[in-house]
Amino acid sequence: MDLPRNAFKHALAAQQMQIGLWSTLCSHIGAEIIADCGFDWILLDTEHSPSDIPILVTQMQGMMRGTATPVVRPAWNDTVLIKRILDAGATSLLVPFVQNADEARRAVAATRYPPLGVRGVSGSNRAARYGRIKDYLHRANEEICVLVQIETASALEQLEAIAAVEGVDGVFIGPADLAASLGHTGDQLHATVQAAIQDAGRRLKNAGKAAGILTPVEADAKRYISWGYTFVAVGSDTGVLIKGADALARAFKG
Repeated sequence: MDLPRNAFKHALAAQQMQIGLWSTLCSHIGAEIIADCGFDWILLDTEHSPSDIPILVTQMQGMMRGTATPVVRPAWNDTVLIKRILDAGATSLLVPFVQNADEARRAVAATRYPPLGVRGVSGSNRAARYGRIKDYLHRANEEICVLVQIETASALEQLEAIAAVEGVDGVFIGPADLAASLGHTGDQLHATVQAAIQDAGRRLKNAGKAAGILTPVEADAKRYISWGYTFVAVGSDTGVLIKGADALARAFKG
C-alpha cells in the first residue's frame, strides 16, 4: 500500500488557491456532509471545540470520499498532542499560537521522526494503515503539511523568521486573537487590524510562503484573497447551521 498523496500540501506549494471551511461541530456526519460540498480543505478544530481523538478519527473517516483535505488544529503546540493526531491519520496540521521561529521549529519537529524530529515511532497506527504502508516511517514527512498560526502583534514582528523555518508549509493569520492583541477585541475590521492583515499577506507573499486566514464574510474573504492569501476559510459549519436554521425559523415564525 502506497503513502497517500496530500493534495492540499502540494497545492500550497504550487501557490494554488485553496478555499476551506471551519468545522467545530465535532460530528462525523457533519464532516461527511461538508466534505462533499466542493471545498479544498476542512479545518477540524480541537482547540476551540469539545473534540478529542476518537471524535477526530470518525470525522476523518467521514471525509475520506469527499473533495476536502482534513486539516486538524491541535489544542496547543504540544509534542504529545501532535503525535496522537498524526498517529490517528491526520496529514495536515494547523498549530496555534506560534510566537517565534523556535516555536515553529518545535512544531515541525513534533511531526518528524528522528533524526529530523522527535515524533514517537509506531508502525501500526492508522496513519500507516496499521502497518500496511511498509515505508511509512521513512516517507511520512513527504506528505505531512505543517501550518503555523500567528495570533499576536509580537508574533507578527517575527513573521519572516517564522515563515523561513524549514518544514513550515504555510502561515495562518488568526484575525480574532490578532485583533485582541492589537487592542481591538471583537473588532477584526478595525483599520489597525486590517492594515496588519494586509501587511502580513504582503510579507508572506514576498517570502514565498502560503498565507491563510478565516472569515465568514464573503466580501472580506475576497479582499484577503486580493491581498495575497491563498488558503482561506470562508465560514464554519456552526455558522452555516445557525444562519440557515435562524432564517428558516424567521420565515415561519415572523
